[in-house]
Amino acid sequence: MIIGGEQPKAAAPDAGALVFDVNEANFMTAVVDRSMEVPVIVDFWAPWCGPCKTLGPALEKAVADAKGAVVMAKINVDENQAIAGQMRVQSIPTVYAFWQGQAVDGFQGAVPGSEIKAFVDKLAALAGDGGLAEAVEAAEAMLAEGAAQDAAETFAAIVEEDAENADALGGLARAYLALGQLDQAEAALESAPVKIAKSGPVEAARAQLALARQAEEAGPLGELESAVTADPENYQARFEYAQALHAAGEIEAAIDQLLELFRRDREWNDGAAKTQLITIFDALKPNDPLVAKGRRRLTSMIFA
Repeated sequence: MIIGGEQPKAAAPDAGALVFDVNEANFMTAVVDRSMEVPVIVDFWAPWCGPCKTLGPALEKAVADAKGAVVMAKINVDENQAIAGQMRVQSIPTVYAFWQGQAVDGFQGAVPGSEIKAFVDKLAALAGDGGLAEAVEAAEAMLAEGAAQDAAETFAAIVEEDAENADALGGLARAYLALGQLDQAEAALESAPVKIAKSGPVEAARAQLALARQAEEAGPLGELESAVTADPENYQARFEYAQALHAAGEIEAAIDQLLELFRRDREWNDGAAKTQLITIFDALKPNDPLVAKGRRRLTSMIFA
């Protein structure tokens, strides 16, 4: 979209501003050029327009909630009739969405809040997540390769950019665990916003932290094994044996011991065996064969 005619020079809005005024002088820079990097919502309004006074603030709030995924340009049609004419604005409020230099969506009149949110979310999705998904993937690769410190720094940078990125926050906690920094992992998990506090990645990291805390207190593997062999009904020893096995990296063996404990007495210590099994399952990746196998065996015992 090109606005014809010579225009006086005008400075572009602050690059960090989410909502800004635009006029005929800086429309190309502030809207068309800017939309090559981030979707731009253009709100055509006027001070005397009643519906504009409702729609404008609602749009601004939705843009603010998008946290930089979109920006918003406000154009006073009384002061910028040439732009309004070229954009064929026949009534106000009129809203257009620009992406990659083109008007890609729009609507006229005041609309409900749910439609405003859907409009903004749809526009934000056009630009993706600014590469955060790729950054999370790279950090996961670092962690898998043993570069836990580099992974932690990358995850932390992503969380700083998007505090509600559950994959990044969970990854940050797991990186701290890999570094043996359990207190830092706990602090990271406690900082989780309510929106993601119960998400899969965060819950998985929380389960791993619980198991890591247990590992710090795990008893001697050999002694516990001997205690269980000497007295199979020593449930406390069997439970601690399972904890020690998990701490030693023998996860399947730990699951086996807990399942055997559950089979013998599912109510022991307020169902501690089942609780521990679920913690282990939560800490593993959902597609880990041990999870499917263990859950299947546990379910069969529950309904036996």
